[in-house]
Amino acid sequence: MSLFHLLLIAIIQGITEFLPVSSSGHLILLPNLTGLADQGQVIDGAVHVGTLAAVMLYFRKDVALMFGGLPRLLTGRIDTEGARLAFLLIVATVPVILFGLFLALTGLDDAMRSITVIGWTMLGFGLLLYWFDQKGAETKRSADWNLRDAIRMGLWQALALIPGTSRSGAAITGGRALGYTRTEAARISMLMSIPTIIASGVFIAGEVIAEADAQAARDGAIAALFAFLSALLALTLMMRLLRSVSFTPYVIYRVILGVILLWIAYA
Repeated sequence: MSLFHLLLIAIIQGITEFLPVSSSGHLILLPNLTGLADQGQVIDGAVHVGTLAAVMLYFRKDVALMFGGLPRLLTGRIDTEGARLAFLLIVATVPVILFGLFLALTGLDDAMRSITVIGWTMLGFGLLLYWFDQKGAETKRSADWNLRDAIRMGLWQALALIPGTSRSGAAITGGRALGYTRTEAARISMLMSIPTIIASGVFIAGEVIAEADAQAARDGAIAALFAFLSALLALTLMMRLLRSVSFTPYVIYRVILGVILLWIAYA
């Protein structure tokens, strides 16, 4: 792949990963709308790893707390804040792993990489985000996150495996539906991305090693680096804006893009 193509993919991924507009949907649209070659799952996975590094750096205190609690969790004790956070994040990741395996084994993951699917999910899940963001209470903070809420938000996150849904958007929608504030719903959603992207990265790394594809590994490393830089910038800006702005601008973007894609698909 050319350097320009890799940079384009990395910037799109970095900007859209943490915004509720679906990074995977945009990555699928890129070859469909521009005629560029499909970057494939390896590059998709690599840029997600780049954004993983960005979210871990941004939420480094929470990440340190989580990893610090893992030893106690591994001994069966959930008696510290760190162990509790690690446990809830693992629980929230189970639905997306199970649904992901189902899609991979049935071949539906490739079948859904279409403009039509992305158009409908952009539109439908955008309206869902707007509804719960406007109607949802703002009574809960991250300290209130419990096992039941982790399971529910995990189920919302699993839906994001359908292209165009948006992992962050689905998890944020679930958080707002449960009554978490905008900033806290976004924060929990970002933390939920860590084990999810780690699982994806391990799978992709296994593919690259198994194929002994040095070119794919090089391209993936370049894409991951630039995805990290753009994601860190986008994440910083979004978390600052959420203090004074709702999710409505992202919803408007999703609805407009969804309508355009459906017009293209059915024209």
